[in-house]
Amino acid sequence: MNLSDSFFKKVENKTNIKKSTIVSLASKLQGDNMKNPNSIREVIRELSQMTGREVSKEQEDKIIGAIVNDKVPDNIDKMI
Repeated sequence: MNLSDSFFKKVENKTNIKKSTIVSLASKLQGDNMKNPNSIREVIRELSQMTGREVSKEQEDKIIGAIVNDKVPDNIDKMI
């Protein structure tokens, strides 16, 4: 997936999270970690702390299920 700088700018404007931080978090989910619920949960919790938005256990489970089961939309930049 090739994400443009405009995508990162949109994310940064909405969340105050810099591109370098996003890339660092994404690197934690490379390879087999993308199917590891514990790795995904760790990243969700880090993002939750960074943004100051609480994510319930149920929400975490739904996000993890979507990622593990390849249910994440291909056009992620249109979600922002």
